[in-house]
Amino acid sequence: MDRQKALHQYILDHIDEEDPVLIELDRETNLKVLGARMISGHLQGQVLTMLAKMIRPKTILELGTFTGYSAICLAKGLPEDGKLITIEVDDELEMLAAKYFEKAGVAHLIEQKIGAATELIPSLDQSFDLVFIDADKREYVQYYQLLIDKMRPGGYIIADNTLWSGKVLDKPRFDDTQTIGILEFNKLVKNDDRVEKVILPLRDGMTVIRKK
Repeated sequence: MDRQKALHQYILDHIDEEDPVLIELDRETNLKVLGARMISGHLQGQVLTMLAKMIRPKTILELGTFTGYSAICLAKGLPEDGKLITIEVDDELEMLAAKYFEKAGVAHLIEQKIGAATELIPSLDQSFDLVFIDADKREYVQYYQLLIDKMRPGGYIIADNTLWSGKVLDKPRFDDTQTIGILEFNKLVKNDDRVEKVILPLRDGMTVIRKK
């Protein structure tokens, strides 16, 4: 085991143990779902839960449900009268996520929506305390532009994959629209004086954005 992997394992060995329901969800995702590496996983999941408990949101919006791991982690930071809306474009994943929301005991806090986030966000007639973005990287800029006015002052946007496997350091090919999307998003956030921001080098990069 190289030093980086050993350090990662050390971290996992010294944080709270992974929820057995999340272990089961991770296993089923890896067995049955294409692109299983997109799942948040133990460390990122714990960070999301901790951030949610620190922010103490009543309303959360998630873009990119996938199989539901991150939604469960975020929902653990909600009060009993709180609500998490999660949007996923792939309708084939809806029932798998719903099954684990029930197993984790958070189904009553979560509303699932299926469709394109860019079409659904404008229909949400409410403000949010916390938003987690982990969907199509090509649309991060559009998500941000649609969301910023729906964030309450002091609210947070957490954007995943903002270091994009280190590709942000290289000049992207003209057809690498995912990398271009991340680069444009990072530049937009950097230059937006309505927000405070920090990039955490966690996994593939996580940007924490606070609306002033």
